[in-house]
This record gives sequence, structure tokens and C-alpha cells, in this order.
Amino acid sequence: MQRSAFIFDLDGVIVDTAKYHFLAWKKLADRLGIFFDEHANEKFKGVSRQRSLELLLQSGGISATESDFNRWMTEKNEDYLALISDMGSDEILVDVLKVLDHLKSRGQGIALGSASKNATLILDRVGITSYFEVIIDGNKVTKAKPDPEVFVKAAEGLLVPAQRSVVFEDAIAGVDAALAAGMYSIGVGESASLGHAHRVVKDFTELSTSFLDQLIEQNS
Repeated sequence: MQRSAFIFDLDGVIVDTAKYHFLAWKKLADRLGIFFDEHANEKFKGVSRQRSLELLLQSGGISATESDFNRWMTEKNEDYLALISDMGSDEILVDVLKVLDHLKSRGQGIALGSASKNATLILDRVGITSYFEVIIDGNKVTKAKPDPEVFVKAAEGLLVPAQRSVVFEDAIAGVDAALAAGMYSIGVGESASLGHAHRVVKDFTELSTSFLDQLIEQNS
């Protein structure tokens, strides 16, 4: 049987680091005098740190020198790293391990496709790095979602074509990227925003092992 590729985003899919990103961006926004709330933060999901800062500065009408821009990116990342320093396995979202264990038992390809440059650090902190054969993060891509580069590279690393690849995403840009890559997309979150995915689930409790088996059989 040919194996499939199952590619997971990190933030908001495997672990809820989105709350830490929000707090770090909010701290920087407050320092810069820019209004920033959870609604504004929605635009940052699945987007690179550089693009997120560009969006923040645009919303505040602030121009920045290259030096200021780089300094603010560094400050945001340092604040974020401080916030996640105590992460542990209890941060893994519900039933994620059930899905990973089942896919592993079926011999499927498992990869991470995340814009985060701290992806490996977070996987290590929560103790699940060993599940992933391939990790493509913000350090290994040049184009941010909705460009499909991160997912294309993940599938290539697993030696599986796009048409046998499944992507789990919680962000609009991420679902767009999966669709652009020609992959089956599963939106994790609200159907109001992720309804263009092939399937939308509230969380991994709605993903049965029988459904995963159907995907495997369809792709074999």
C-alpha cells in the first residue's frame, strides 16, 4: 500500500501557542501605541513573524527603519519565548495524540508544516518530536502561507505527491495554502472562517480513526 502524507500546522492545531503569540504581539503593540485585540490577531494566524509585524505597523500607521523593524521582531520573539518557557505535554490539544498514534500505527508519513521559527523547540518541549519524519518550519521556507511552499516541501520530504497529502490547519491562510498545493484540507476550528476546507472539525475529538482510515484507503 502506498502511504499518504499527513501534514500538521503547529499553532492552534497541535498546541495552543496562539494565546502566547497574541500576548507577545499585544505587548509590542502597547509599547508602540497601536490598538490590538484578539480580533486583530486573527489576521496573524498562520502568517510569518515578518508579515505579522508589517500588518501591525500598517494598522497603526507606523513606518519603521530596517533597524527598528528587526529590533521589534526580536523583542516580540523574546517575549514569546519567555511565555512558552514552561510549556509541557499538558499543552497538547485534546486527541492530537490519538490521531498521531493512529497514523503512526498505520505507517503513514507525518510532517509538520508551520510558519513558526520555534517549531522544533515547541515540539521538544511538549515531547512529541519523534512523531514527525519531516519538520518544515519558518527557517526552511522563504514564502509565507497562503503560498503553498511549506506544505509542498513537507510532502516532498516524505516522498509523497500532493494528491496523497492531507493538511490540518486552523488558519484561513493555511487552508488556502493547502488548496493551492492540491492537497486535501481539514480545517480545525470554526466553519464560518474555514468553510472552504474539504472538511471542518471543531477539534480533533471530531476526527475518528475510521475517518482517518478512509483517507488512507482513498489515497492508497
